[in-house]
Amino acid sequence: MTIRQFARLCGCNPQTLRYYDRVELLKPVQVDKWTGYRYYDEEQALAFVKIRNLQKAGFTIEEIKALLDRDNQAIFQAFEAKIAEAEERLREIREIQRSYQSEMESIKGRISEVKEKINQAMKAYDPREEFGIGAEEYDKIVSGIDSMLEAIKEGDGPEFDFQEDGDKTDLLSAPAYEIVMEKHDWSHVKDFLAEFSDLEDNGEYMLIFRVDEEKDACGMAFANTMLNVLLNRNPGKKKTLGCDVKASEDGGNHFWFLKKRT
Repeated sequence: MTIRQFARLCGCNPQTLRYYDRVELLKPVQVDKWTGYRYYDEEQALAFVKIRNLQKAGFTIEEIKALLDRDNQAIFQAFEAKIAEAEERLREIREIQRSYQSEMESIKGRISEVKEKINQAMKAYDPREEFGIGAEEYDKIVSGIDSMLEAIKEGDGPEFDFQEDGDKTDLLSAPAYEIVMEKHDWSHVKDFLAEFSDLEDNGEYMLIFRVDEEKDACGMAFANTMLNVLLNRNPGKKKTLGCDVKASEDGGNHFWFLKKRT
């Protein structure tokens, strides 16, 4: 029978049969070499039913091919295995559903802890001598950080990593980054801030500071102030910024400004 007749027998459309032919699930018994017409045998309707039901049950094309020549007992066993697989997946989803709320509350608690820690560090920090900024600009920085953390807590802010990133000095020799500038044995960031505060749009930067004990003691506030000074001085630009502040080995102050290569 023609493909249209066979499609009516099977209750499908010819496009389905053409697809099954293309993926070698159900090939016609004959193809006219002149017209290209496909012809099917009535007995192939049984194979069609097997294919359609296996496909509806979620079996892959390769899995269906392996089952086509198997008897009904093997097919039923395959269905049982698929059911067990689906039940296990359903169990996993239900477990995720049960743990979802507790995990959300846990992360909110951690964000609150980080927020409080950062707020305390920022309020205790005086950036005027180090960065040469006034109280108004610093208040704007502190307010911006607070708003960002609150947005993260409510699930509307950017992703926030609570883990330690580790030492970033290995980036100094990484092929993916180039050192745009470096400064050594300086006293305050304000002395050279203007040399790197103008960032390129879509740039990805890393700031590495190795500082004396006094600056390292204020490392969290130092890093947050540094990043937000750059953000505020480059409005409207898309940028990725990272800042790594740690104590130096020689007790001096060192700085590297890195840009990721495009």
